[in-house]
Amino acid sequence: MRALGAIAATAAASMFLYACGTAANTSDVERSDGDVTISMTWWGGDARTQATLEAIKLFEQDHPDIAVEPQFADWSGYWDRLATTTAGGDAPDVMQFDEVYLASYGAKGALADLGSLSRFLKTDTLHASVLDSGRVGGKLLGLPIGAAPNGVILNKTLFEKYGVPLPDTTSWTWDEFNATALALSKASGGKVRGVNLFGADTFSLRIWARQHGEELFNTDGSVSISPQTVQAYFDLERSWIASGASTSAAEWAETNGVPLDQSSIVTGGVGMMFIAAGSFPSYQAAAPDFEYTIGNWPTDGSTKKGFQYLKPSMYWTASSQSTHLAEAGLLINFLASDERVAKLFGVERGVPVNPAFTKVLENSLDASNQLVVDFSAQMGEQSGPGSPVTPNGASDVQTVIGRYNEQALLGQMSTADAAKGFIDTVQGAIDAAS
Repeated sequence: MRALGAIAATAAASMFLYACGTAANTSDVERSDGDVTISMTWWGGDARTQATLEAIKLFEQDHPDIAVEPQFADWSGYWDRLATTTAGGDAPDVMQFDEVYLASYGAKGALADLGSLSRFLKTDTLHASVLDSGRVGGKLLGLPIGAAPNGVILNKTLFEKYGVPLPDTTSWTWDEFNATALALSKASGGKVRGVNLFGADTFSLRIWARQHGEELFNTDGSVSISPQTVQAYFDLERSWIASGASTSAAEWAETNGVPLDQSSIVTGGVGMMFIAAGSFPSYQAAAPDFEYTIGNWPTDGSTKKGFQYLKPSMYWTASSQSTHLAEAGLLINFLASDERVAKLFGVERGVPVNPAFTKVLENSLDASNQLVVDFSAQMGEQSGPGSPVTPNGASDVQTVIGRYNEQALLGQMSTADAAKGFIDTVQGAIDAAS
């Protein structure tokens, strides 16, 4: 089944490459006459979906001539479907977008320049540096929604149940992390494993690279991470498997890529996992019987300072194929600036980059959302500069790291060969796209 999925994804990507042309001219965009329907798509768990549907209702009440058709999916199928609809000339008008795909879709002319929709979409409340994180080739292709660091989510309920002391995540070392994970596995008699494997998480790979004084990509658009650093990433996972701190590679492969509400950290199969901090409320909402907390990455004596950074969690984009760009701009403007949306979304899409949103949320967040805000503020004080954007041609980097990660963990390749294969494959894709 995974092989068939990979073939479908490759075919969809190929269709996308050939179908997209130059972005539409948005300089003369006007409102449509009469009633119109626009489509909007996003990925995420149930909590995000329900909040987004409520926001759509509010927008439609304010704009009775605009109907919004919602489309949503889990992350695992979102990008295959988007590639297919874009290639077929039927991309949604408004799309939730991830940084890893911004340059690739932008290079093919699939995204509208939001800077040309200034009559309908106001961006003057956002700091210039925030807006710049959504620019590709000088065009504002994505409007940042939120930003948050990477962290370790811990199931406090499981730690308490099995009598394992909750670690001090403000100062723990990698040795302490590994010992904690193993202790939880042993205390539960194997019913719970201490840590989930990294998998296809490029945000975690970026943090790992930065801990070693490297970056995943250079600012010139080439792969920067060294084979030795990628190999160490795989070797760490292999050590967790060998010790029993994590599930076996085979067990992990069977559940890798499942929806959030079926993930091991939600079902109680593991006690710790590395996550983008902005998704913390979704995990907590999906598992109300558990109490979670979040902490910083462990370090050791060689860890470089400033390895954390506040990664744009996602963006709002508009399709260059849209025949209703003005209405798409109005919807993005509403989602990014209306205070009612701030209350609905909280920090589920990351700590808001709009200062007005953060002001609205003061003293009104529930415990899990406030935890993310506080954690992001703490990490912001320790963070270094942002990480270079994923270059054109490398949008499949998550699929590629997932594939080589799985082969390394299953013993189908040595970790050294898997690391080299990962770098060569990504760099080859970048070269082919240039």
